[in-house]
Amino acid sequence: MATPPKPEEISHPPMDQLQGLEYCIDSNPSWGEAIAMGFQHYILALGTAVMIPSYLVPLMGGNDGDKVRVVQTLLFVEGINTLLQTLFGTRLPTIIGGSWAFVVPIVSIIHDSSLTRITDPHERFLSTMRAIQGALIVASSVQIILGYSQLWAICSRFFSPVGMVPVIALAGFGLFDKGFPVAGQCVEIGVPMFILFVIFSQYLKNFQFRQWPVMERFALIITITVIWAYAHLLTASGAYKHRPDATQKHCRTDRANLISSAPWIKIPYPLQWGAPTFDAGHAFGMMAAVLVSLIESTGAYKAASRLASATPPPAHVLSRGIGWQGIGVLFSGLFGTASGSTVSIENVGLLGSTRVGSRRVIQISAGFMIFFSLLGKFGALFASIPFPIFAAVYCVLFGLVASVGLSFLQFTNMNSMRNLFIAGVSLFLGLSIPEYFREYTTAAFHGPAHTKAGWFNDFLNTIFLSSPTVAFMVAVFLDNTLDYKDSAKDRGMPWWVKFRTFKGDSRNEEFYTLPFNLNRFFPPS
Repeated sequence: MATPPKPEEISHPPMDQLQGLEYCIDSNPSWGEAIAMGFQHYILALGTAVMIPSYLVPLMGGNDGDKVRVVQTLLFVEGINTLLQTLFGTRLPTIIGGSWAFVVPIVSIIHDSSLTRITDPHERFLSTMRAIQGALIVASSVQIILGYSQLWAICSRFFSPVGMVPVIALAGFGLFDKGFPVAGQCVEIGVPMFILFVIFSQYLKNFQFRQWPVMERFALIITITVIWAYAHLLTASGAYKHRPDATQKHCRTDRANLISSAPWIKIPYPLQWGAPTFDAGHAFGMMAAVLVSLIESTGAYKAASRLASATPPPAHVLSRGIGWQGIGVLFSGLFGTASGSTVSIENVGLLGSTRVGSRRVIQISAGFMIFFSLLGKFGALFASIPFPIFAAVYCVLFGLVASVGLSFLQFTNMNSMRNLFIAGVSLFLGLSIPEYFREYTTAAFHGPAHTKAGWFNDFLNTIFLSSPTVAFMVAVFLDNTLDYKDSAKDRGMPWWVKFRTFKGDSRNEEFYTLPFNLNRFFPPS
């Protein structure tokens, strides 16, 4: 009988790259598999792309037709921004989608007295959309300047593994209100979806068809198809006929009114809603959302690099990606998406669930976004999937991204009271402060910041409603003020420092070099 290992022999040394991934950032599955997985990422991205306009457009005075056009426009811009980011930005396999961080300043614009006075709903919708467009166009300059000037690269010198752990972890944990609270709005759909997805993706992941790990690769699309059909069966059988309106809205498959309202073919174009209008107060409030998006995306890029089996992006690559993300916010303003742009956390989580971090798969997904945004009826069919189905999947994928953030603790000394203090306090405040702002807003119908200066209120309420942003401020401040000179090793800096520059690690060239030999014109720093 084998002798059990001694406690001192048991060790799990820190590893730069995750093990067990089938395809990393620059290795590709077969074209057939890549196309199928790209479609799966497209389906997942639909959740947020439909949820945000479904919430905002009715508040703006828009009808179902307006909502469909906004969803189509958002998907079209998502596809363009994803292609630009994967080709010229960080080059990580990340989808650039709509962001909930922009909801607070956008709702503030919607309730602006100059817009609420407009009596005609459609005219109010158009005027509100133009005001949102103007604010997004101005606010995009924040990310463009911080990114392309390399200022964000300079700021990243103050980041360490122990400081980034709460930021990356709360990029997932901070979205807990988009998980089971939404899935629970239709328990008979949400809970089976969650259970089935876990069983297929984890317990049956070794099931193969012709040496093809079907369940692990395509658990998402299989389970969504099964539960969507089940939900449609419940709807068609009249199970919700006498249920409350709220239940019918969340559970029925025929309440979205997307398919009937969608045109067969519609090409989104810049300024389709009219010329943007500009207001300094609106723009300043929107700048807070752009800063939140920047911080959340920084954490998401680092999580994506780990799930794509790449090295952490060097400072200038990270800054380059933020610059292109600013261009994405500018496109959102020009086209009129009713939201800004950020990294889609759920799609980052799907990289880990499928163990495929291929850049090509994400680029194919961007192609699906553009294609189905033009063919309105087909895109609306997939977009009519009930929200609780997406929310059940988020419970897994957001948690997976959060755990990737916690994995950075392996590069730090977690026997250090200093590190325990920083990690614990920043994680707790990152969850607790935004929850206070949410509860206060629900009870008082306005945020804790409630002065006569609307732009100031929007700025503070947006910043402190974001868990990663609060954690970022607390963790980076504490990490750079508490015994930082004597704690370089405990903070994980000896491991981290080699990834700050492009030439610090030989693998960076493989992962982050620009295509088409563009590095001749933009040499890495």
